[in-house]
This record gives sequence, structure tokens and C-alpha cells, in this order.
Amino acid sequence: MQFITAIAFMAGLTVTLAGLLVIANRKLYVWEDPRIDGVTDLLPGANCGACGLPGCRAFAERVIEGKFQPSDCPVGGPDNARFIANYLGIEAGQFEKKVARLHCAGSCDVAIQIAEYDGYPSCRAAAAVTGGFKGCTYGCLGLADCEDVCDFDAITMAKTGLPMVDVEKCTACGDCVEICPKGLFEIMPVSRHLLVQCKSQLMGDSATALCKVACTGCGICAADAPEGLIEIRNGLAVVNPEKWQLETDIATFRCPTGAIVWIEEKIPDQPELVQIS
Repeated sequence: MQFITAIAFMAGLTVTLAGLLVIANRKLYVWEDPRIDGVTDLLPGANCGACGLPGCRAFAERVIEGKFQPSDCPVGGPDNARFIANYLGIEAGQFEKKVARLHCAGSCDVAIQIAEYDGYPSCRAAAAVTGGFKGCTYGCLGLADCEDVCDFDAITMAKTGLPMVDVEKCTACGDCVEICPKGLFEIMPVSRHLLVQCKSQLMGDSATALCKVACTGCGICAADAPEGLIEIRNGLAVVNPEKWQLETDIATFRCPTGAIVWIEEKIPDQPELVQIS
């Protein structure tokens, strides 16, 4: 009898709990647009954060909400943006290829090394030891943290100790920007051609004594460039990104060290700026 009573009690408890779960599911159910899963599946799945969001699903949600456009994913490129736009029946938006640029040309053949570093092979570790082993404390340490963190194999270290960015492979995810202890990487559109390859805030002979290609803050480039394009801040030439339409290679002609350069790079079979729909 007790056995039957126990079975009946458990059966009744099971039915009661099941009923409560059904009620809770109906009361607490939150509808989710099924297109979110569809867009997520169409995305590259890198979850790199290049779009400024924590992952591809978060990006898909913003696209469905109309807060982001498919072209805001730099990893997928224009073709991927078109796929998503066609799936949703919306405009893909404007896509512009962006890449990581290095603000340092201080390779081992032009920059002075003042100490030997015999520790964990990491730029961050070396930087923690009195700023590193180079004479210029603003320069690249060349221990490949950026290469190691790049998920797209877009960065390789040159024999001269500087990282080289493969423009075609680079997705502008920004991992190299975050990992560099010297803050030498910047994400820039490929349509921007003027680049100051230096971050040193030393001026004149103090700068060139440590690196032959350092910016001396002489101001010649600022004087030669269209008004407002370049200014000298803390002994360093800085290009105003809001004036990029005024860019001209004339600003590089009289630079005494070659610290400011004009980069002419295009992605094969892909325009720099294109409206896709």
C-alpha cells in the first residue's frame, strides 16, 4: 500500500511540476527573431570584435534591429555583406577596406638597441622592463606579440624586426592594436595614403640619435601640406583624419628623415570604396 502511495505521490508531483513549467514557459517566453540565427550563420564566425561588438551573434542582432548594416562587418567583406543583405531584403551599405598600419619604421638597421633582453619573448614583457631594450622607448620591440595574436595570419615579422601587415589578409579586427604595448598600430582605411611612421615625442637630434628615420618635429611636412592636414603635437607630425580629402604626397617630399610616407596600395579586384546593395 505504501509503495502504491509513493508512486501516486511521485506521479502527482511530476504532473504538478510539469504544469508549472508549462505555465512558466508561457509567462516568461521571450520571442526571438529567427532571422538572427540565419544572419549569424552567414557571418564569418570569427567573433573577433572588429565591428565593435562582442561577437557575430551580437552583430546579427544589431543588423536585424537596423542599428548596423551588413557592410559593418569588416571580416566578411562586400560579398558576405551582399549575401546577408539579400537574405534580409535590405541595403548592404557602404563597404570600405580597412587595414592595420604600423606607426614605426625603426627596424634594427636604423634604430639603436641599448641593451640585451633575455626574458620571456613578448613585447609586453620586455616593455615592462624599463620600457624595453631599444634606445627609442616609443619604438617597436619586434618580439611578435602582434603576429601571435593575429587570427588571420596577416602579420609576419621581417628580418629587420618589424611586423609586416598583409593588406589582403588583414580584416581590421584590432587585435594588434590592443596587444601592442607601445600603441603603434592604427586601423585605417586603405584610401588613406599619408602615414607618419613614428610615435617618438623627442625632437631634432635627440630623436635621430636613437633612430635614423624618426620624426624630428621640424614642421616641414605641415608647412608643405594643405592647411589643417598636418600639425605638430608634442614634437610629432600628426595627420588630421578629418582632413583626409586634402591628402597629397607633397607632404613627404622634404621630410629630412623619411618618417612620413605615401602608401599606394589597392586590394586586387576590390575597389577601395563601394556602395553595395
